[in-house]
Amino acid sequence: MTATLEKATTLQNGVPTPPLTAKERFGVLPRPDLSYTEEVARETAPIYEKLKDFIPAIEWPALAPYMYAINKLKKQRNAVILAHNYMTPDIFHGVADIVGDSLQLAKEAQKTDAEVIVQCGVHFMAETSKILSPEKTVLIPDMDAGCSLAESITGADVRKLREENPGIPIITYVNTSADVKAECDICCTSSNAVQVVEAMGTDRVFLVPDQYLAANVGRQTDVEVLTYAGSCEVHERFTAEELRDYRKVDPDVKIIAHPECPPEVVDEADFAGSTAHMINWVKEKRPKKVMMITECSMADNVASETPDVNFIKPCNLCPHMKRITLNKILDSLLDMSGEVIVDESIAERARASVERMINLKTN
Repeated sequence: MTATLEKATTLQNGVPTPPLTAKERFGVLPRPDLSYTEEVARETAPIYEKLKDFIPAIEWPALAPYMYAINKLKKQRNAVILAHNYMTPDIFHGVADIVGDSLQLAKEAQKTDAEVIVQCGVHFMAETSKILSPEKTVLIPDMDAGCSLAESITGADVRKLREENPGIPIITYVNTSADVKAECDICCTSSNAVQVVEAMGTDRVFLVPDQYLAANVGRQTDVEVLTYAGSCEVHERFTAEELRDYRKVDPDVKIIAHPECPPEVVDEADFAGSTAHMINWVKEKRPKKVMMITECSMADNVASETPDVNFIKPCNLCPHMKRITLNKILDSLLDMSGEVIVDESIAERARASVERMINLKTN
């Protein structure tokens, strides 16, 4: 994944020069001692209480020093760590300051006084954080943490779609690059997509790029929702037959699914909603047994907060999310590496697309 270059802001002998990198602005810090000392054990003990059901005691001495070092570095760098719901529990509960879905993370980061945002998620999420907080330095611990859905469409694809379908509004799911957001009329999330579609005031709209989200939304409105052939490699692998087989084995299990799943999968679920809505459903309903049809780590993260709920996990791993590790987060904070830059001409138009959605107050 390659970040776009920011516009040069200084002149040297009349020639534009690029701005300083994060490494040049903040400097590089020496790698800390990662021994499992008594101090590390004491300071990380409250974290382990949350993670003891997911991390064996024998592994804790290897992980705890990273959490201890990262949490100290955050203060030194005036940094805030954003962790998506799909992050592993050691990141989600061990070092994150703000957790949630992609747009929620970016909006909350805007409110902080932090100079540095470390995005524990995938690249388009880091771009969204940079779009909404252009004055902050945004880092992603692995620049290759991409997204099959976001990469299924480009800004050029949107421009072609508009040329071939003049007059039809184009809504983009937030799980897209800044370039795509810049070319679309407005953004939406999985939780407010129906409201955004109906707010366009037309009989037909495009909802790109997730074909399954668009199909699921289209069944909830009289507006004709036109689709694009994108999908999430995690959610598209679930099948309705798979869910029916689980119910045969355990008829009492409650199944909740993400709307990025195919419609026939959503039809088999007891509830469908965004990651935030799925989490809230579990916390409010407190089912005895639940199956979350989404990325694996989310069930672990929710389970640690709802110990009375038995999670059955026929999940799929996101290989891109799993590129983010404690070791890479530490390196990013030490070296100020993985800086995400968005060209301001793109960022300005992408920001307008996001803000149009926010101003609809549909969240």
